[in-house]
Amino acid sequence: MAERLQLGESTVFIAGDSAQPAGFVQLFPTFSSVALARTFILNDLFVAPDHRRSGVGRALLSAAVEFAREGGAARISLSTAVANGPAKALYEAAGWSKQTDYHVYVLRL
Repeated sequence: MAERLQLGESTVFIAGDSAQPAGFVQLFPTFSSVALARTFILNDLFVAPDHRRSGVGRALLSAAVEFAREGGAARISLSTAVANGPAKALYEAAGWSKQTDYHVYVLRL
């Protein structure tokens, strides 16, 4: 993660303090040639178990959205497990919409 930050390949927001981090969110910048605009992939959102359901996740999402918006991004995308009900509820409550028009393919290397 340190290397990603040093190379400017990601942006991380941390909730809590250095003695007791409550969670973090990590964004990776990319570019959409179709939209001709910067986009971000929200690759990691983690909230420590003892801080869940306290607003930390929502605050981290808000920080990520504000950062992307201020940078002129067209969108942020993320994916989560189909069975991850708590995460899906958080995203939907924060205004994120589930895209069902696409299939996601992965080639494991």
